[in-house]
Amino acid sequence: MNNILNNIDKMRNDAIRIFYKGIEAVDPYAAVKRFCKLKKDKFMIGDKTYNLSRFKNLFVIGAGKASAPMAAAIEDLLGNKISSGIINVKYDHIVKLNYIRQFEAGHPVPDKNGLQGATSILRLSRHAGLDDLIIGLFSGGGSALLPLPAKSLSLIDKQNTIKVLLSCGASIHEINAVRKHISMIKGGQLSKAVYPATLVSLILSDVIGDDLDVIASGPTVPDSSTYHDCMEIFYKYKILNKLPESVIRYIKAGVSGKIPETPRKTDPAFKKTYNFIIGSNIDAITAAEQKSSRLGYHTIILSSMIAGDTRQAAHIHAAIAKEIIKSGHPINSPACLLSGGETTVRIHGTGLGGRNQEFALATAIDISENKNIVILSAGTDGTDGPTDAAGAIADTYTIIRASSLGLNPYDFLLNNDSYHFFQRLGDLFITGPTGTNVMDLRIILVN
Repeated sequence: MNNILNNIDKMRNDAIRIFYKGIEAVDPYAAVKRFCKLKKDKFMIGDKTYNLSRFKNLFVIGAGKASAPMAAAIEDLLGNKISSGIINVKYDHIVKLNYIRQFEAGHPVPDKNGLQGATSILRLSRHAGLDDLIIGLFSGGGSALLPLPAKSLSLIDKQNTIKVLLSCGASIHEINAVRKHISMIKGGQLSKAVYPATLVSLILSDVIGDDLDVIASGPTVPDSSTYHDCMEIFYKYKILNKLPESVIRYIKAGVSGKIPETPRKTDPAFKKTYNFIIGSNIDAITAAEQKSSRLGYHTIILSSMIAGDTRQAAHIHAAIAKEIIKSGHPINSPACLLSGGETTVRIHGTGLGGRNQEFALATAIDISENKNIVILSAGTDGTDGPTDAAGAIADTYTIIRASSLGLNPYDFLLNNDSYHFFQRLGDLFITGPTGTNVMDLRIILVN
């Protein structure tokens, strides 16, 4: 028995090492430095080169959980060439900057600080002229951190709308479609504000498939969603009676053509807008794969695009782990299963938790009759839901340990209270802010 427990402890430590290797690969500061180079006055961004001597001003704008370290990298590269800059970051995510102002703001529910920062960003954007260069820095969290309600709507309207969408089980694509249509800055509207200046955005992806118009609600990207899509989302989740009446009226006015749609790809502003993804979930998973292989595991990447219901995803991952034990398929043990993406929790209870903690709890229940399986599921940003944990770590003895403490895992799962379940066991995975954000990373080890 001691040998088995020692092996579980080793696997748990391995899972943590694998996770941090994935985080290292998507460090936003390093990503900007890899993607951007400065040689005298020539600033190279990806496959494009900009002669800075031809621009009157160089402004920096942005928002997201990773925008502060991204800004630090830009300051290291450009220094006093930066005329001015403003970014919105999540509370406790700031870094020391000399030329770019930071607004700390609320996430996932926007607040007044976010509104103040977003207003300042839009004002700076509109100040830019034909001979100016704007560098945009955007990452996951940018949607909540750029709250600038459309005319006739208030910040409270946006806050209440987001709370409803977050609790009904809507996907990030659906949530952001609504966000774009009740905003003055999202859905390509920032590009319109900047035009005719040149805008180059560096983007750290936190959405399935790296869809540019969804990351941070696509402030610099043509919008493919419509007001009609928003109404369909409201009907789909049966939330019309839960949303602010002002928001319903506004969306209906958009459907009837009384309010212009968000900018399409034919808008002239996008002829001077360039967007580059500098890091994504698959980068983290690939680095995790390399680390797990070096630790001696046969490794398989299931997908970087896992979405849908969290508990269903947990059942599938647990089933694959059990298949490895039973038949050696799809790989032999010792095995490492890796996946990424972002699942959705359907909230039925009154507990506390997040999608990663709920995934770990549901998986732990499924594997409780097996041996030598470890699960680590965590958000790469260090945050899982409205908690201080990035996620949780569990193994085949989690349910046995819980029972010895008088904890019924099914009760906690039904009440969406995975946080307090793992807190009692000492198995919350707490990293603090990681400075990056590329969705979730799930690691399942089987030996």
